[in-house]
Amino acid sequence: MPVYLLDEKLVFPAPSLARKDGLLAVGGDLSVKRLLLAYSAGIFPWYTDSDPILWWSPDPRLVLKPHAFHLPRRMRRACRCSGWRITLDRSFAQVISACGGIRDASGEGTWITTEMTAAYCRLHALGYAHSVEVWDDGTLIGGLYGVSVGRGFFGESMFSRRPNASKTALVALVRFLSAHRFHFIDCQVTTGHLMQFGAREVPRKVFLKELNTACAAPGLKGRWEWTVSAASLVSGIKGSGEGPNPNCAYTV
Repeated sequence: MPVYLLDEKLVFPAPSLARKDGLLAVGGDLSVKRLLLAYSAGIFPWYTDSDPILWWSPDPRLVLKPHAFHLPRRMRRACRCSGWRITLDRSFAQVISACGGIRDASGEGTWITTEMTAAYCRLHALGYAHSVEVWDDGTLIGGLYGVSVGRGFFGESMFSRRPNASKTALVALVRFLSAHRFHFIDCQVTTGHLMQFGAREVPRKVFLKELNTACAAPGLKGRWEWTVSAASLVSGIKGSGEGPNPNCAYTV
């Protein structure tokens, strides 16, 4: 199967034309319009500094449905006892920087290049990319970030500086998305870490059908604002205001 070379035109080949490993296309740019087009078509960028921009659409796809979320008993205890606070969209730049920095420091390498960081910060400024932050006495200890299109959320990366911090961010994200009737979290590629929370593989054609439905629904564009304790995530959702809905500066 060939890999398609993109030019300045805002088009992508059909995801069904991707190689067996999921690689679909090379080139193009990371403009806001191209990124939003990619996500709405089930495609995402993933590459390192030494590569050109690479676009992927794997088959199968790992998807987490909020209604099917499973919270392990050990994680429930960890949330209840931690004393941590969780916020949304308070420190997006810090979160994306930490996601890339921790992977680099561990020797894994990272796809969160300077170019990628700038692109997703632009998406955040326009209300499409969002972060979840986990705080311990004012110190950022974990979090995650991703992209929201329609009623679909596309997870990009997470980090932890304390055991269970990134998992706590995931719990908060699921609670928030469930309250706002999101259809799924796209986890992109399969990991056992996410499957323990109820994520499941689905064929790409099934994912794309669900994606079309999610993208046709009204989105939550804008800054997401919610502050909640980790303990309340497992004993009913109570944060600042009235649950996970307060002060969401979104447009439909």
